[in-house]
Amino acid sequence: MSPAAPPRSLVELLAHRAALHPDRVALRNGPHRLDFGTWRLRAAALAHGLLARGLRPGDPVGLRYGSTEWTDYAVAYCGVQWAGGIAVPLSDRLAPAAAEHILRDSGCVGVLHAHGGPPPRLPAGVWQASGEDLEGDAPATGDGAGPPLPDPGAPAQYLYTSGTTGLPKGVRATHANLAHGCTLDERRRPLRHSRTFLHSFPIGTNAGQTMLVNCLDTAATGIAAPQFTPLRFARLIEEHAVGSVFLVPATAIELLASTALTRCDLSTVRLVGSTAAALPQPVALRLSQAFPGAQIVNYYTSTEAAPAQITLLFDPDRPESPGRPASLAQLRVTRPDGRPAATGEPGEIWLRSPTAPRSYLGAPDAGTEVFQGSWVRMGDIGRLDADGYLHLLDRERDVIKSGAHKVSTLQVENALHAHPDVADAAAFGIPHPVLGSVVAAVVVPRREKPDTTLLRAFLLERLAAHELPARILYRDTLPRNDGGKVLKRELHRLLDDEATS
Repeated sequence: MSPAAPPRSLVELLAHRAALHPDRVALRNGPHRLDFGTWRLRAAALAHGLLARGLRPGDPVGLRYGSTEWTDYAVAYCGVQWAGGIAVPLSDRLAPAAAEHILRDSGCVGVLHAHGGPPPRLPAGVWQASGEDLEGDAPATGDGAGPPLPDPGAPAQYLYTSGTTGLPKGVRATHANLAHGCTLDERRRPLRHSRTFLHSFPIGTNAGQTMLVNCLDTAATGIAAPQFTPLRFARLIEEHAVGSVFLVPATAIELLASTALTRCDLSTVRLVGSTAAALPQPVALRLSQAFPGAQIVNYYTSTEAAPAQITLLFDPDRPESPGRPASLAQLRVTRPDGRPAATGEPGEIWLRSPTAPRSYLGAPDAGTEVFQGSWVRMGDIGRLDADGYLHLLDRERDVIKSGAHKVSTLQVENALHAHPDVADAAAFGIPHPVLGSVVAAVVVPRREKPDTTLLRAFLLERLAAHELPARILYRDTLPRNDGGKVLKRELHRLLDDEATS
C-alpha cells in the first residue's frame, strides 16, 4: 500500500482527522477539551461567519487569545485560514504598544478574541468580534461543510518574532509551509509512544504554533497548561500519564529547582524536548537524571526557519554538546566568505527549508541577509566536531569581543549553571576603556547568595581568565519575554540602575 499524499494545508489535515475519528480529543486546556469533530464544525462555522462579514482572500485577521483559551484559539486559527484569510496570532500578554504595532504592520482588517476581549488599542478601521459570536452568526449550510480548501501556495500565517533586540518582525508562511511534514497516513503519526503531550508555551510564539500543529498531526492528545507552576505542571504529567513533555530552558530550570519532581509520578515520560533558546548543558544533564526513562531532545529552529528544524539528541556522556543532529542534510556551518567551515571550526549556522521558505513582511528585499534561497541564516555561531556533535557557541550578536579574545556568553552561562548555588544565570558584555568589552553576569541564587569570591574561584576551574565575569549582580529573577528568552538589553539596565542607586 502506497503512503497517503501529504496534506496541502492544516485545514485539510483537520478535515481528514475529523472524518476518521471525530470523537478523539485533540486538545485539552484546563477544563476545556476539543475533539476533532467539534474542531472542524466550529472552524467551518467561523469561516462562513467571516465570509458573511466580508472577509476577502488574503485579509489578515489578528487572533488575541490567552493561555486559558487555547481551544477557542485553535478554532479561530483554522477558521480564518479556511475562509482564505491570514492568521496573525497575538498573545494577550503583549503590551498594548506591541499589539498595536503588529496589527498595523500586518495590515489586519479585524481581530478575533475570546473572553479576554480585543487589544486595548485598535487601529482605526480594524473591527473586533468574539470568535464564538461569529460562529453563531454563520449562515446555515445544511451539512456543516466548510468553504473550499485553501490554495497551498497562498499566505496562511503572519507570525511575529520575539522582538528581543527591537520591534517584532512579521514572518510570512504559506499553507504548504505550515503543513510540511504532516501526514494523512495514520500509521505514520508522530509521538506514537505518547498518549498525551504537555506544554505551557504562550500563544503567539513559534513554540506555541508548533504545539498547535502537533495537536493536528500527532497520535497524542495535546495538553496546554493554562499557566506554568512546577507543581501544577508535574501533577498534569501524573494525571494524564504524559509521554512527551515540552519545555523552554526557563521552565526546565524552574522545574528542576522545585520539589515537584519528587512529589509526582513521572515514570510515563519518554521524551523531554527543549526549544526557543539554548538549554544550558548542566540543565540538560539534570533533566536526564530527573527523567531517567526519557530521551532529552534539543529542537533547534526559529520563527524564520520553520519548518526547518534540527533535532539534537542529548547524550549524557557528551554533556558539552546539546546533541548530535539526527540528520546533517539541512544544516551547514560557514566561514565569513560563505565557504563550508572545516570540522571543529566555528562558523555561522544555516538551516535549509525543505519546502517553500518563509519571508519577512515588507519590501521585496526585506530579509535578504537572513533568507538566501532555501537557506535561512540562524544568527548563531557554532561548530560540528569530528563525531558529528553540534556545539552552539553563542548568538552572533552576543559574542563579547574582549581585547584579542572572543568570549561565548553561552560558555560562561554553562559554567555558572554548574555551580550548586546558582539557579539561573545570564552573561553579557559591558564596555571597558581598554579591552573594549568585558563579561558581566546576572545570577539568580538557588537559596542563599553565593560568596562572590568563591564563585569566581569555581568559575576559574571552568573558564579562562578573560571569560571570567568582571561584574556579578544578584537578582531574584531574570527578565524574560513570553517565550522564555532572556532580554539582555534589560540586563544592561539592571547594571545601570545599580550604578545610580
